[in-house]
Amino acid sequence: MTRQYRDVKRHALWVRISHWINVVSLFILVMSGFQIFNAHPHLYWGDRSDRDQAFFSIQSETTDENKIKGELVILGHAFDTTGFLGASTGRDGEVIGIAFPGWLTIPDFQWLAMGRRWHFFFAWFFVLNGVLFYLYSLFFGHFLRDLFPTLKELGKFRKTLIDHIFFRHPKGEESARYNILQKMAYLGVLFILAPLMILTGMAMSPRIDAFAPWLTLIFGGRQSARSFHFISCFLFIGFFFIHIFMVFTTGVFNNLRSMITGRYRILIK
Repeated sequence: MTRQYRDVKRHALWVRISHWINVVSLFILVMSGFQIFNAHPHLYWGDRSDRDQAFFSIQSETTDENKIKGELVILGHAFDTTGFLGASTGRDGEVIGIAFPGWLTIPDFQWLAMGRRWHFFFAWFFVLNGVLFYLYSLFFGHFLRDLFPTLKELGKFRKTLIDHIFFRHPKGEESARYNILQKMAYLGVLFILAPLMILTGMAMSPRIDAFAPWLTLIFGGRQSARSFHFISCFLFIGFFFIHIFMVFTTGVFNNLRSMITGRYRILIK
């Protein structure tokens, strides 16, 4: 029997535009953020920076054999990460002590001032794009129609989770809509992760701290705000990899076409 397909509209134009603006903005924000992190690769709680009190560090040290060793230190527990985090090969082929390697940073060599310029410039793109997306979703019903789960969907959470674990993905008309796991993930990003990253970034700014010192206090100090900022960044990276994995396992070409043209192909027979 010949399979029959039908194209349905899955993503509105502004959703697609906003998605690709976010892809570019977040890509540059993460890489320039790593450049900034390299200047002081330690995270703390509170308002002061004391390397002896860091709960997270990417560092390097010289061994007895005069070699540079990279380490990831979490809550006092050290893990050898030589060759990637803490110690990686530089432009001249020599191993250098640096938190994130150059191929993961913008610029690809240590230049804090330029990294900050890239970061702040694209932060405005990210924020303005987000504001327009929220307004569109609110006034044109995208939140209620596509993202907020119904009671029936919430009741299927356990079944949907088990189906995803065993790669049993929805077919037909059901595949054209977000399932409960997607909705909860997107809502978590939209209403928790993205606002947290933006507010903690603002809390680290001396200019904003001058007229809104309460923002820094909310997060327990500037160093705490910095820690929350990078934690939210790492969570965004985790979301990205899971998102890409699901795109590939559910049909990469069909998913990409839907996010470019808005049309998604479903199997009807």
